[in-house]
Amino acid sequence: MITRREFIKTGSVAAAGAAVSSVNVFGQEKKKPVVAVAKGKPEEIVKRAVDALGGIQNFVKKGDRVVLKANMGFPNPPEWGTTTHPDIVKATALLCLDAGAQRVIVLDHPLRDGIVCKEKSGIGAALEGIKGVVIALLEDQKFYQDTPIPGGKQLKTTSIAKEVLRANCIINVPTAKSHDAAGVSLGIKNLMGLVWDRQFMHQQVELNQAIADLLLVIKPKLTIVNAVYALLTNGPSGPGKTEQLDKVVASADPVAADSYMVSIARWYNKEFKGSQVKHIKNAYDMGLGEIDVEKMDVKIV
Repeated sequence: MITRREFIKTGSVAAAGAAVSSVNVFGQEKKKPVVAVAKGKPEEIVKRAVDALGGIQNFVKKGDRVVLKANMGFPNPPEWGTTTHPDIVKATALLCLDAGAQRVIVLDHPLRDGIVCKEKSGIGAALEGIKGVVIALLEDQKFYQDTPIPGGKQLKTTSIAKEVLRANCIINVPTAKSHDAAGVSLGIKNLMGLVWDRQFMHQQVELNQAIADLLLVIKPKLTIVNAVYALLTNGPSGPGKTEQLDKVVASADPVAADSYMVSIARWYNKEFKGSQVKHIKNAYDMGLGEIDVEKMDVKIV
């Protein structure tokens, strides 16, 4: 696995291999993925960002069962930046309901006691009383199903939350934070909260490739990275240095969303590109999204 120190030390080396042609095998220019960046009040910026991507109807259809993968892993307040801001989760859930979603399941496998995490993060209170929205904190193995990962380089199989497997739409709503084992934890890394045995990924296989492998079977239609407060040091649990960016970064391309987010904050007091984060680079190398900000259609809204 890559540690925080290795992330800082080796990042510039990893960047050298990031460039690829923007022309496909038929000689046609590839369409740039759209990345929307909105700044302002948490309850307003989600809709602005999603509208810039064509609207929530591009992702959620009437009658859909939607999984919102929030980060509720720690019993900390939103200002710590360790969990998804409750107003971002609420705004996303309401958009899904507006699009006609039958049920919105806000889901996580917390690293601490689930009831306490739901309370301290503010997400429980934010969603209380909203018809059609439920919080599922899956702390028992019975809620997971063994699932093969065709094409996985490190993960060949893993146990994935059954709610994910039955969902019509997955929307990933991570928080932007540093991570002592993976450099940063954004959208792709947030998907680890949908599997049962995370220790296997940390201890038995190469972590950064295993994180990328998850994208082969857990495929969010939309990623909305919460950067209201970005945790720049001492992640994932904090407390650490935070910066109030008051932003979300959204895209249908999970690699693009993460790569752009990396570029707009100073992690460990240094600037980085997405190509300098191993698991993001691995996902890009597997053809799972765009990593070069210059090849994205960035909309500031």
